[in-house]
Amino acid sequence: MSLKGTYAYSVDMAQKLGLQGNIEERDGKLHFKGTVPTQADANKIWDAIKTIPTWSQDVVADIQASGGDAGRTYTVKPGDTLSKIAKELLGNANAYNRIFDANRDQLTDPDKIQPGQQLKIPA
Repeated sequence: MSLKGTYAYSVDMAQKLGLQGNIEERDGKLHFKGTVPTQADANKIWDAIKTIPTWSQDVVADIQASGGDAGRTYTVKPGDTLSKIAKELLGNANAYNRIFDANRDQLTDPDKIQPGQQLKIPA
């Protein structure tokens, strides 16, 4: 099986997330090179790559975030927490404070968000 076949999930994830660049096999390795809109998207591609135990021998990747997430908003859903939103959108649950700081005009406590609130998501 080709490396593109072995890493089909990773290739599909990269395409789904809009990787601007290329994915090609050469010299016995699968090369991912390009940009995606956010760091969270880049992290999702890396997570997909790492589902294959031999990824470190098979893959060469340069996946950058273009930073195009400035000015984004997120509508809070039931069961959401700032940590959950931060992990999903920023790639790190501990980045919840960045979301809290960006929304101090409407939040007084990071543990008190309400479904339907529109939160600004920092770049």
